[in-house]
Amino acid sequence: MFFQAREAVNPFYLALPDLVQDAMDRFAERTGRGYGLFEYHGHPEADRVVILMGSGVGAAKEAAEALNRKGEKVGVVQVRLFRPFSGAGLAAALPASVRRIAVLDRTKEPGAAGEPLYQDVVTALVEETAAGRTAFAEMPLVVGGRYGLASKEFTPAMVAGVFAELARDVPKNHFTVGIVDDVTRTSISYDPDLDTESDDVTRAVFYGLGSDGTVGANKNSAKIIGRHTSFYSQGYFVYDSKKAGARTVSHLRFGPRPIESTYLIRRANFVACHQFGFLEKIDVLEVAEPGATFLLNSPYGPEEVWDRLPAEVQAEIVAKQLRFYVVDAYRVAREAGLGGRINTVMQTCFFALTRLMPTDEAIAAIKDGIRASYGKFGEPVLERNFRAVDAALDALAEVDYPRRVTSGSHRPPPVPDHAPDFVKRVTGMMMADRGDLLPVSALPVDGTFPTGTAKWEKRSIALEIPIWDPDICIDCARCALVCPHAAIRMKVYQPAALDGAPASFKWKEYRSKDLDGYLMTIQTAPDDCTGCGVCVDVCPVKSKEDVSHKAIDMEPKLAHLEVERTNWDFFLSIPPFDRTGVDPATVKGSQTLEPLFEFSGACAGCGETPYLKLLSQMFGDRTIVANATGCSSIYGGNLPTTPWTVGPDGRGPAWSNSLFEDNAEFGLGMRLAIDRQRDLARALVTELREEIGSELADELLQADQSDEAGIAEQRRRVDELKRRLATMDHPRAADLAEVADLLVRRSVWIVGGDGWAYDIGYGGLDHVLASGKDVNILVMDTEVYSNTGGQASKATPRAAVAKFATAGKHGRKKDLGMLAAEYGNVYVAQIALAANPVQALKAFAEAEAWPGPSLIIAYSQCIAHGIDMSTGMSHQKEAVDSGYWPLYRYDPRKAHPGDRPFHLDARAPKLKFKDFALKEARFAMLQRTNPAEADRLFELAQADIDERWHYYEQITNVERILPDMPDPEEGTRPIVTAELEGEE
Repeated sequence: MFFQAREAVNPFYLALPDLVQDAMDRFAERTGRGYGLFEYHGHPEADRVVILMGSGVGAAKEAAEALNRKGEKVGVVQVRLFRPFSGAGLAAALPASVRRIAVLDRTKEPGAAGEPLYQDVVTALVEETAAGRTAFAEMPLVVGGRYGLASKEFTPAMVAGVFAELARDVPKNHFTVGIVDDVTRTSISYDPDLDTESDDVTRAVFYGLGSDGTVGANKNSAKIIGRHTSFYSQGYFVYDSKKAGARTVSHLRFGPRPIESTYLIRRANFVACHQFGFLEKIDVLEVAEPGATFLLNSPYGPEEVWDRLPAEVQAEIVAKQLRFYVVDAYRVAREAGLGGRINTVMQTCFFALTRLMPTDEAIAAIKDGIRASYGKFGEPVLERNFRAVDAALDALAEVDYPRRVTSGSHRPPPVPDHAPDFVKRVTGMMMADRGDLLPVSALPVDGTFPTGTAKWEKRSIALEIPIWDPDICIDCARCALVCPHAAIRMKVYQPAALDGAPASFKWKEYRSKDLDGYLMTIQTAPDDCTGCGVCVDVCPVKSKEDVSHKAIDMEPKLAHLEVERTNWDFFLSIPPFDRTGVDPATVKGSQTLEPLFEFSGACAGCGETPYLKLLSQMFGDRTIVANATGCSSIYGGNLPTTPWTVGPDGRGPAWSNSLFEDNAEFGLGMRLAIDRQRDLARALVTELREEIGSELADELLQADQSDEAGIAEQRRRVDELKRRLATMDHPRAADLAEVADLLVRRSVWIVGGDGWAYDIGYGGLDHVLASGKDVNILVMDTEVYSNTGGQASKATPRAAVAKFATAGKHGRKKDLGMLAAEYGNVYVAQIALAANPVQALKAFAEAEAWPGPSLIIAYSQCIAHGIDMSTGMSHQKEAVDSGYWPLYRYDPRKAHPGDRPFHLDARAPKLKFKDFALKEARFAMLQRTNPAEADRLFELAQADIDERWHYYEQITNVERILPDMPDPEEGTRPIVTAELEGEE
């Protein structure tokens, strides 16, 4: 019956094109904007036509108009209804004169005869021509091409290249445009300097940093000009894959006619660089046309700034005769109380310099925009922004520069010469915003990219960096523990390691009864630090002479940059500490070990990344990570760089990203595959016992791998095994050599955020928890869908404001930990790293040692909470003190007579929820907009806390006996860790 049923719907599909056209006609009657299923633009007697749909049409129309003005006869057909495809509609849209057609698809379907639109066009024209329903006498030549995949640029120059290709005797079919394909030679050439934009259009390009407000200000500017002037406005914003702190590029156009240019600006008459450090990283003036205005946010004034510019920047300013202005926007913003938010300062300067509208009107409109954007945050926030606007023009100054290059400094290469070849050839090009120039042959055919590349990026975005004072440091290691970017580290070493140290390098004697005579250094990576300040927030030591001075203080980066670069380079040369010589389940022990997760693109002060860094330190290169899509996959593995890295021996964690909904199953698959290969390896060792040597075989099969020393010894045995196998001619020797490494214990971690674990992926998560398999699950709980703008999730607490919960979330938060603990055989812990680091480390150690499923739910403050991220770690402590985030562990090993598996690791709440909540914008916002509702929800949220705490207190006294639990003396891996009170 299915066949007949599918054919029964034919009349509806056949009728749909006419119905869509009818709706378009009725829309045109009401609005004056008419559309067709297929729209033709160009010469009425065109001999060459390009057919395409979507955003590339604007560039195609511009190119056709420019070529027709030069005497050519070309046209563009814009497809507005793709399916059901109307062959009659397409034939009617084409001019009778057409002889050559190029169909452009913004997609690639490997293995297909052609891309979707190309196939439909060819089929439709063949059928219409055969039926005699076309105006042309014979079927035109049709070729297909691909363009713009993954938002690759598509310009009028590229379209002109397509028209030129169509004019050749034999046009290339299945071509590409906009890239260099030096492998299968599909690419066609074009003139990149062809320009079709009118000179009466203002074209402005702004280089900013995520979270400095540049994008928001430019969106407001586009709205202001569109509303308050006769100009049409257009804004397009380019972000890279990093989080807050990433580079952003804003492209704004303003002109007297509707703007249909659907491509980035290549010839700007205004360029603004909002971050001085960009001048050493990218060519921000490449897009500036001669005589353009250049606005630079600079810590140096108009008399000093010229000598601070790289020679390459000076050369462009001189050659293009730019009007050059500077403003110390950070000083203005700081004095106005805005911290690093320089958007309103730079926006005011933009309007003053471009004169798109009178300055007084522009300032009034800017303030109206500020009121609309930030009014919900209260009058003090508005006043701070207004002060910045009013002070901006006084700080703006023109630079009277010499008409020659005087600088002795040069823009360094994207990566140093000692970087790996791939990093220099490929990664470095992407870092310099020149990835579009890479040929096809430069990219890995299997899609794999090397790890450990974040260390080459050197974004240098911090205004202040932490400076260590060894004289008052107490060696607690908490600064290194909480650093979200592994940019502040601790090394412990013997005195001989100081040979050749620069005079500026700092050290002190290390306090440890186990490592007598050793030295210790806390060192900052100045170009990798984001300046978040959480290290200072957690530092417990204050000088007795000056209580404002800590063992770690934030100081201006420029004053320390060169010295700290030298110190960091030497610090890296000190060999890492032997993993077998410390207990990784202690704060000091874990921070003695080298992190294998470093310099991620996460937001400054991120609450998630310290957990991943700690995980990489505790379990090292035997870690295998299945990562759910979300923040952790973006800062964890997106191009051009990845923070997951390797140690000096080239070994590091294995990492792979899966979908939002199936990551738990993805990680379980890793565990099952590892177990099968391990079992095969053990079986082959048993089979080849005599050939291998009985002593070695028995040691391999009976190895104790419960600690780092045991794992290191097993690795030594595996290396010896592989050496022996290489000399054997037994037919199974090669099979064993292939899986021998699996004899070393692997640690599988399934990682993601609350959107995955509580919501979309919960079904799979529950399935994996019920499997009984040895997997570890780390949920970094930000309580919102952080990666997509802060939408509410089932982890969002009552009373919090989020997207889709703008009136405050009315329901209580899902208790994921208790749902998991109900299984009985799942290890569960709820932790907050800064509130109780010893408990967090103990939880990681216990979870990994438990041979069944484990779940760690980690409190992760987020920029979406609306807090001062520099105090995020002390905010964690307040979350615990209020009972909002109770700390606990459920350990199945204690589910036997005489013991209790559930343990509360925090004291009873001593802070009211409301006092804690009002420090976060997501709660305080509701208090300002709807005080009565806020009070009601706050009361309910407090009741939630009280009820949950009462429930947890009760179950701490519950003795639970699970019949299928292993004997507590057998079947589990021992844990080496300090007691909870030990380090506190």
